[in-house]
Amino acid sequence: MSSTNPLRTPTLDFIARLTVDVASPWELGESADGQRRFIAITGGDVTGERLNGRILAAGGDWQTIRADGVAELYARYFLETDEGERIEVENTGFRHGPPAVMKRLRDGEAVPPEDYYFHTAPRFFTTSTRLDWLNRTLFLGSAARTQDNVLIDLFAIG
Repeated sequence: MSSTNPLRTPTLDFIARLTVDVASPWELGESADGQRRFIAITGGDVTGERLNGRILAAGGDWQTIRADGVAELYARYFLETDEGERIEVENTGFRHGPPAVMKRLRDGEAVPPEDYYFHTAPRFFTTSTRLDWLNRTLFLGSAARTQDNVLIDLFAIG
């Protein structure tokens, strides 16, 4: 490919903010891959120009905290739009930062999101014809952890 014909640079289009309410972690313990834990998803809200509704209290986040301090995240849960359409979410990601910052997060302190890396790659599955675009679009989540929830700004990659 010649440099006179570059590929299109992707854009990020804001879709919605997910406020995912979570319970306290259940610690499984140390494994060969790192410390394993599970965090139940207890509800939440979805607010945006293209998607609005609530997060159902069904699902959770399976985490592995690696020896290098990186948290590998794998969450599965359901959204329900204001119109009653259901959307299954499968969200993977990474969270990491300086050890002192990560300790503050674990202790439930408020930490500015710019002090650590927390991004996800959600996939959506729905049978709604109105929302079929979710089934064929790639997304990026920019996230932050608070004491009671996870905030995810959801962007479609265009």
